[in-house]
Amino acid sequence: MGGKCPHRKVKKRRLSHKSARRTKFLVKGEDAVYEQLQKPDEEKKPLPVDEDLPGMGQFYCVHCDRYFANVSVRDEHFKTKRHKKRVKQMMGPAPHTQLDADMAAGMGLPDNGPKLMSM
Repeated sequence: MGGKCPHRKVKKRRLSHKSARRTKFLVKGEDAVYEQLQKPDEEKKPLPVDEDLPGMGQFYCVHCDRYFANVSVRDEHFKTKRHKKRVKQMMGPAPHTQLDADMAAGMGLPDNGPKLMSM
C-alpha cells in the first residue's frame, strides 16, 4: 500500500517549466501599445542595437511587440492572421483604462449633486 507517487517530482518540474516559458514571451498590454501607436512620427526614434534581441533588435512589430531575426521573417509575420487581428484591434476604440474600471466598479469620481448655496 503505497508511499508517494513516483511521478510527483516529474509533475512539479513540468509545471515550473511551463510557467518559465510563459513569462519568457510576455508582451506589452494593449494600452501600452495603443499609446505607442498614438505618438507622432517625430517622437519615434530609430531602434537601438541590442545584441540580446533577435536581429540585433532592428526588426520589430509595434502592434504585436515582437522582434524578428530578419526582414523576410518580419514581412511573413505581417501576413499572418494573428498580426492582422491585432492591427484591427488597435485601430478600433481606445482600450479601457484604470479610470474606466473604477467607474464601472462604482469607485469613480463622486457625484454629490449640484452645489447648494450656503447662507
